[in-house]
Amino acid sequence: MDKKEIYLVLADGTVYTGKSFGAVAETMGEVVFTTGMTGYLETLTDPSYYGQIVVQTFPLIGNYGVIPSDFESKGPHLKGYIVREWCETPSNFRAEGTLDAFLKERNIVGLYDIDTRSLTRRLRSHGVMNGAIVASKDKITDELLDTLKNFRVVDAVPSVSPQESVGSEPSKKKYKVALWDFGAKAYIERQLLDRGCDVVRVDCHAKAEDIVALNVDGVLLSNGPGDPADNPEVVVEVGRWLERKMPTLGICLGHQLMALSQGIKTEKLKYGHRGANQPVRELPTGKVFITSQNHGYAVSTKELPPYISPLFENVNDGTCEGLTYQGYPAFSVQFHPEAAGGPLDTTFLFDRFIAMMGGNSDAAKK
Repeated sequence: MDKKEIYLVLADGTVYTGKSFGAVAETMGEVVFTTGMTGYLETLTDPSYYGQIVVQTFPLIGNYGVIPSDFESKGPHLKGYIVREWCETPSNFRAEGTLDAFLKERNIVGLYDIDTRSLTRRLRSHGVMNGAIVASKDKITDELLDTLKNFRVVDAVPSVSPQESVGSEPSKKKYKVALWDFGAKAYIERQLLDRGCDVVRVDCHAKAEDIVALNVDGVLLSNGPGDPADNPEVVVEVGRWLERKMPTLGICLGHQLMALSQGIKTEKLKYGHRGANQPVRELPTGKVFITSQNHGYAVSTKELPPYISPLFENVNDGTCEGLTYQGYPAFSVQFHPEAAGGPLDTTFLFDRFIAMMGGNSDAAKK
């Protein structure tokens, strides 16, 4: 094991000394933290982390190894991975490798043996910051700090969306759903497949008329990375799709893009919501659910059109967690109802979506 010292440098000049694992390289990205106690494989392979250096607040990571069947995509899209302690010898009958080997194979820089509590407290106090992982103190210069201050994640969605739409084989399934893929997690598609849907993945460059031509029964707008306002062409096409008043569900970035298409603003959160323990309240019923989340932006509810109402709110900070569109068979949520790995409290929302396409009408009442 390489125990070479390496350094995390934040844009405010703070330096953390740690040790190297995974790929031996240097990297730069937006430093964010996630509070999940399990599901590190899903975190590592979630396309929504594109361009970010991810800090795990749970101290021990890697104890159940690497399990490809749990991946949310083909591989990692993050820029770096920071943990307090990583397990060299995982114990799990499903494991097919170690975390260290996985990061090396995918050229992802790992850093361990730092005080992740201190780092998390700084990010909570000052907000998410850009950072760099460098191999020596000689690299920590004023020029590097200037670069960090100006660094910005760009082309996030096009970098993780499929290059072209992928059709499905003809089948006898009752519903056909277009998964508008802005960096979709695998378990979203699995939830649709488990409910008897054919799924066709549509790339981020698709036009509304392209989706109409697929003759689908509904559209699910997926999660994805980056600032939602960086996708103006997509926002226009989402608005054109909504005008057709077809069953539509937006998840995470999809929720934000739907809102932007109706003239609603989004705003960057101080440190975002990332983890599997975020409580949300369903406003029509008052019920509280525990959800899995991964986002740094939120929809502003200060100026909503009269036909759009808040559906869920975050119990901790009151931010918008969902919207419902009166007069449209459409709703959206900021959290991840498929929740792999995390709580399954809100998987019933997929049943609501199925109900909008003419499925079990009782599901819409849950």
